Amino acid sequence: MASAAVRDELLCSICLSTYTDPVMLRCGHNFCRVCIHRVLDTQDEAGVYSCPQCREESQERPALMRNLALRNIMENFLITPPTQTEAGIFCTYCVDSPVPAAKSCLMCEASLCEKHVRVHSKSAEHVLCEPSANLEDRKCSVHKKILEYYCTEDAACICVTCSLAGEHRGHRVEMLDEASEKKKERLRNVLQKLTTRSRETEKIVQNLEARKKKAQDNAVEKSERVTAPCRDIRRQLDDLEKRVLSEISRQEKEESLLTSTLIQKLEIQKAELSRKMRHMEELCNMTDPLTVLQEPDSGDLCDPEEEGGNEDTMEHDGGNEDTMEHDGGETGE
Repeated sequence: MASAAVRDELLCSICLSTYTDPVMLRCGHNFCRVCIHRVLDTQDEAGVYSCPQCREESQERPALMRNLALRNIMENFLITPPTQTEAGIFCTYCVDSPVPAAKSCLMCEASLCEKHVRVHSKSAEHVLCEPSANLEDRKCSVHKKILEYYCTEDAACICVTCSLAGEHRGHRVEMLDEASEKKKERLRNVLQKLTTRSRETEKIVQNLEARKKKAQDNAVEKSERVTAPCRDIRRQLDDLEKRVLSEISRQEKEESLLTSTLIQKLEIQKAELSRKMRHMEELCNMTDPLTVLQEPDSGDLCDPEEEGGNEDTMEHDGGNEDTMEHDGGETGE
């Protein structure tokens, strides 16, 4: 429920009741449609129209603009629409029980069931149409007459007074049905063109999709032609790398074993030479000639076999170096 302050803002200043079908003047003030119509009708003779609230004057009868926002507030928060429910539009005159409306009268701004349609006035002013909840939209907001014509220059629906004495006087006008049929024909032509364009666009899209699919298939095929030999080359290089590294490792182990053997043999010879050198130094340092002369003469000359053994060892080492160079050359090849 709205507060008291809000409720005061929703009161018509003419009838002092909550708005019923609120409309707005050019100055911005709102009134019930029926209330402001009565006030304006009393001002017709004077030829000067003024707002009942701010007294703003105009020489022409002001146009009434529906205040949809205010109307929605009234319907949603304060009042319940009397003639329209979720089930549809009901007869205005069947107040005891709701009866679905068969027609709506633009003149009376009322909806009628089958029974009330039969007894309704048959005069030309009472125009019947399909049931509608917004009958005021089918009337001129200035002259309150039924919209019967269409002004082709201003693209607006107007009443007979608008075409004869209103702002549309002298303009080219057409009957609503005639103008509607012309517009429908234009819409059909546009629809046909759009349909044709849509089909052509769809065909182009399909061709582009097929082209895209073909390009993707070609790319996959070309990629496979490139990647397959590259995979083979990489596999061959990996195998070659493994074989070369294995051969290098084998030669390194073999050379290391041979070198270790030679080093061990030379270390033994070195130790023996050191022993002999110490013995000879001892002889050289002796003062007793008899002891010196009684020692064998093996220290006068180097052992030919030992010298030969060292040369053989060096030659063998040189041969190993040649072997390593030869193996290195093969490996490099």
